[in-house]
Amino acid sequence: MSATAPKPDVYQAIADPTRRKLLSLLSDKEMPVKDISGHFPMTRTAVSKHLRILEEAGLLRERKVGRETRYRLDPQPLMELKDWLAYFDRFWENKLSMLKYYVEEDHKRSEE
Repeated sequence: MSATAPKPDVYQAIADPTRRKLLSLLSDKEMPVKDISGHFPMTRTAVSKHLRILEEAGLLRERKVGRETRYRLDPQPLMELKDWLAYFDRFWENKLSMLKYYVEEDHKRSEE
């Protein structure tokens, strides 16, 4: 019986800066591995490993065109991340409100 490694989730997949750059690169267009590799100072094999992690997390879709595999962003799984981060917006809103109050009060005092 062989143990299979768990699939990477969205959070694990985007934890690496190279993978985040890959997502940005593929956000506007579909690209083959040979073109993607030119944007990174690593081997095509290393880029392919990063692409596989993103694809396993559901963040990329691949399509075969002849002998070439092309990749494109699938942003839907990022909604999970967006929803999670939205919970913390209230902390930022509170801090910004406090900053606004502080600046306005400081401005009032300087006019007096």
